[in-house]
Amino acid sequence: MKKVWAKIVPWNAGMVAAALEAGADAVLVPGGHEQEVKRMGLIQVVAPEGDLRLGEEVVEWEIRDKDDEKEILRRSRNCLVIVRCRDWTIIPLENLVAQTDNLVVEVHDLEQARTVLSVLEKGVDGVLLDLPDPSSLRSAILALKESAERISLTPARIIRVVPLGLGDRVCVDTCTRMGKGEGMLVGNSGQALFLVHAESVENPFVEPRPFRVNAGAIHAYVRAPGGRTVYLSELRSGSEVLVVNFQGNTQRAVVGRAKIERRPMLLVEAEAEGKTFSAILQNAETIRLVSPAGDPISVVELKPAVEVLVALEGEGRHFGMRVKESIEEK
Repeated sequence: MKKVWAKIVPWNAGMVAAALEAGADAVLVPGGHEQEVKRMGLIQVVAPEGDLRLGEEVVEWEIRDKDDEKEILRRSRNCLVIVRCRDWTIIPLENLVAQTDNLVVEVHDLEQARTVLSVLEKGVDGVLLDLPDPSSLRSAILALKESAERISLTPARIIRVVPLGLGDRVCVDTCTRMGKGEGMLVGNSGQALFLVHAESVENPFVEPRPFRVNAGAIHAYVRAPGGRTVYLSELRSGSEVLVVNFQGNTQRAVVGRAKIERRPMLLVEAEAEGKTFSAILQNAETIRLVSPAGDPISVVELKPAVEVLVALEGEGRHFGMRVKESIEEK
């Protein structure tokens, strides 16, 4: 996940408060103010006596010529390097990104931040925002946090729906409200995840729970931020999942709780691009997939040829990360 840090030099308590409120990952502050930050809230501090020690675990370096690029490459093998560009140009950063990681680039506006986070499509590991006031800092952090990855969704045709016996399913309650056409990506295979709709739909059985996705069996994968998947059984309070809408827009959501309960299950199989994929979901009217138009479709209404949205990936996964190897999942 890309780091969004705030530079607060000279010290300014209002700027720290803005960084905390907007959800910055860390603040860089002058020496002697580490404990003041900690009294204001829980956030990582970059400072001489901070959580990340400036000058040891994190170093600052300005790019002026080729020798500076070489020094940054050398130092990035052992620590994080905050990179400054004297003359704002993307070429030195491209050279660095192509050869190393552990780079955080100091930027002075939102446009620069977005540019360096996408250099060579890979981007640097993070940005250090050096902005003039709490309002601009807060808005920049929020914009970067909310400009999450987009996911390509593909229509898949239902082949069959088969009732199964009882199984353990995971109901994921988040700290985020979801609307029509939104939910989480869940599936038996990391190569195809079904968009499971949030319980935000009015129905005669239970009150809507717009924060909830009744996601599927404990063994299933669920999409997390940063291109990762995790098992539903691994989710717990404080975990992060990716909320996705039918257009492929995403946002991060914090898990408030994950409930595992014994319920009747069913197998959903669908075909896309000549391959068959599946998910095991709870057998209940309130469990829904999503049509290409963004409409929720209850699993009890699924029939052959009905189209639902899936996220396809050609690569397999190892410990939740994509790997370029031949993996067959049945």
